[in-house]
Amino acid sequence: MKIALVCPYDYLTPGGVVEHITQLGRALADLGHQVTILTPAARPVPPRPGPAVVRLGSVVSVPAYGTVARITLSLRLSGRVKRLLRREQFDIIHLHEPLLPALPLTVLRHSTTVNIGTFHAYWDSDLAYYYMRPLLRRLIRKLHGRIAVSEPARRFVAQHFPGDYTVIPNGIWVSEFAQAEPLPEVRDGWQNVLFVGRLEKRKGLRYLLEAMAQVQAHRPQTRLLVVGDGSPDMRAQVQEWIAALGLQAVRLYGWVPRETLVRLYASCDVFCAPATFGESFGIVLLEAMAAGKPIVASDIEGYRWVMADGVEGRLVPPGDSGALAAALLSILTDPARAARYGMAGRRTAERYDWSRIAREILAYYEMVRRAPPEVPPFERRLWSQVARLGRRLRLVMGAGWSAASGPV
Repeated sequence: MKIALVCPYDYLTPGGVVEHITQLGRALADLGHQVTILTPAARPVPPRPGPAVVRLGSVVSVPAYGTVARITLSLRLSGRVKRLLRREQFDIIHLHEPLLPALPLTVLRHSTTVNIGTFHAYWDSDLAYYYMRPLLRRLIRKLHGRIAVSEPARRFVAQHFPGDYTVIPNGIWVSEFAQAEPLPEVRDGWQNVLFVGRLEKRKGLRYLLEAMAQVQAHRPQTRLLVVGDGSPDMRAQVQEWIAALGLQAVRLYGWVPRETLVRLYASCDVFCAPATFGESFGIVLLEAMAAGKPIVASDIEGYRWVMADGVEGRLVPPGDSGALAAALLSILTDPARAARYGMAGRRTAERYDWSRIAREILAYYEMVRRAPPEVPPFERRLWSQVARLGRRLRLVMGAGWSAASGPV
């Protein structure tokens, strides 16, 4: 099949949805399909092996739900998208977060083929869906199939847009993590705790730093490895927390190439995910499991959907640095327990290998293609409403967003 994967976010900013689309594209191409990724990007995307990447739209940073979404809000996409779809004649258009502006909605508007939407998000607040529901309810009818990456993600979207959703989870290349070699510079007799994620308050790094102060008081030769980046203000805040706590053995890596990331997983003794909210799945948990590492994670819904307390690791109350410290110490001081959690995690990760997940998605494509539901015709007035709404958003909020240069 000829498949388009539509990414709502800046393709050059690392994140779970971007990684999902990249690896799904790779898996589908490996199975013999022709895949093109349509995405906004702040600058030209460097050539790389795998599916073709078509850059559509400049990027703005939009604060939302404790994170920053780097999306395009360009209203001049319409003509280019329409011409591209007419030229390429895709068999399937698979839109990720299909109700996000502006690229997914623009592609959905002009698509005349089979449209599949995957919903990734899970938030404690859903004000955007609430206020936009009357308009988006009409737009979502153009989706012939709906996927959610987890049960929490399904419930989140279905409460506003009822319908049939199939849960197909995120995937992972298990062998990539299972076969990685540790980095010699951090396999020096010290024990390593690894954190991977954006430097955002909701990711809970502050609580992990507080926990590490307690851990190091009992086990001085314990090091924290932090992978991920954030705004200049947030990076400064992290440095202030480290100084205030008197932590010495903390390495801040920022974003690292994927080859380095998998080796850092191989180098750690325990992986910690202390996020406090806003996680629908937790792909980092699967990465740690594939590497055979025990996990300490916050007891939030998205993480509970992937792991069980006492099986692949420990789940602790979110925002509780004391509980984090106790759980970390229970693993760092008990090699047999750590090995048991790691082995269970490896077995769990096997169920999510992309070789399986990609075939599930392909089977879903075929099912929908055989009997796509009837889609009501869309009135021209609806699209003029979309355009007017977009112009108002840019006028009202544009001054507060930082725009990145790029084509539209």
